[in-house]
Amino acid sequence: MRTESDSLGQIELPKDVYFGVHTQRALNNFPISDNVTHPEIIRAFLEIKQAAAQTNATSGNLDRSIAKHIVSATKLLLKQPIDSRMFPISDIQGGAGTSTNMNVNEVIANIALEQIGRARGDYQRINPNDHINMGQSTNDTYPSAGKIALIRLLTPLFESLESLVDALGNKADTFSTTYKMGRTQLQDAVPMTLGNSFHAWLKPLRRDMLRITTARDALYMLNMGGSAIGSGINVSYHYQVHIVPNLASITNLPLTQAHDLFDATSNLDSFVALSGALKSLAVNLSKMSNDLRLISSGPRSGLHEINLPAKQAGSSIMPGKVNPVIPEVVNQVAFEMIGFDATITAAAEAGQLELNAFEPIIFKSLIAGIEHLTRAMDTLRINAVDGITINKSRLSQDIDLSASFATAMAPIIGYQEAAKIAKESLRTGKSLRQIAENKGVFSEDELAHIFKVEDIVINARTPEHGLVLHAPKAKA
Repeated sequence: MRTESDSLGQIELPKDVYFGVHTQRALNNFPISDNVTHPEIIRAFLEIKQAAAQTNATSGNLDRSIAKHIVSATKLLLKQPIDSRMFPISDIQGGAGTSTNMNVNEVIANIALEQIGRARGDYQRINPNDHINMGQSTNDTYPSAGKIALIRLLTPLFESLESLVDALGNKADTFSTTYKMGRTQLQDAVPMTLGNSFHAWLKPLRRDMLRITTARDALYMLNMGGSAIGSGINVSYHYQVHIVPNLASITNLPLTQAHDLFDATSNLDSFVALSGALKSLAVNLSKMSNDLRLISSGPRSGLHEINLPAKQAGSSIMPGKVNPVIPEVVNQVAFEMIGFDATITAAAEAGQLELNAFEPIIFKSLIAGIEHLTRAMDTLRINAVDGITINKSRLSQDIDLSASFATAMAPIIGYQEAAKIAKESLRTGKSLRQIAENKGVFSEDELAHIFKVEDIVINARTPEHGLVLHAPKAKA
């Protein structure tokens, strides 16, 4: 064991750990979650500490030899996977992220001390607060690290979203002439194509991509250099001018300096905006999953319009049963994201005065939402959408027996008369065409037009896609 002290007194911690007293107190105080602070946040923190050391050295405020060892320590840590034994603090923590900030400061200091032959915890030469944290406050480092982490985690989400949209587009093209019944309020409406359905699913996802992109772009603005509540206290002008450009160079991200460093909420509106965009994506994915489960229901007593790939046995007691497990898991991820959005909204609203203390739960929720949505879209595409096949005979049967063609009769004989024919068809079980022919109120050309589904349904992957009813030719 070794003993370290802070303003609260002394504390013992294992001799071989790289963290120090502040980290140990956090471990004692926050035994909340089994998940530690996300590795991407730690990675971003290390890059911030590297940029800070370099900037403080060039300003003349930090001894260049000390800065050299700090930079060397951060580079060493960045070359290897983030070790949770070094960074073990729960992702849910009090203190607005101060524990994570100090955890990183302590680990860097102790690695740097080893490089100069000093023992861990011997902070006379290289100190976590005085040297590693110079010119900084948790007020600016924690939200900045969180933003950098979010930006990076959004890259695979965009890739997964684009791949899913492409897969849906391919299916929309494949099924562009596969006719089916459209339904409103689960009741037969008018004919459409299965391609229309896939196109209707992908369009909102494209809009979600734009929403998420706009929200992500707001994350590039950092308040580094603001220090405590944006006051700039203990921060040199040189540091304020150069810290963000130096960090941008290290991270290879187009980071920008906030114009107003006195930003009490650390741009929390950007987190709320991102959460809202992710919730929209979740809602649209869930709606599509609902539709997939419904139109694949059966196989005997459901709609059974399509077949989802069989991925696993569906029951421990009913032989042969196969469930739509992939849409089901996507639904659950969507429900989770909706809950995350509520948490993020509450946390953003609950901040008081010059600081929001609840950023840890905001980042935890955003990061989990991003990662889970990314994986959900991948499994939806790979294990469901790509393998969808159709039951063409069932689709044709539904159209043949449908009374929906009465919609095309209405312009010729009026709504009320068309409704009577539809009701008679449903009451007698006779086809709509048979009844229409018996009525003798339509010409052969009109009947051909009314019941030719190809002429009623026009499928085009354009903003004008959908149903177009052609007006019948005027009677001579």
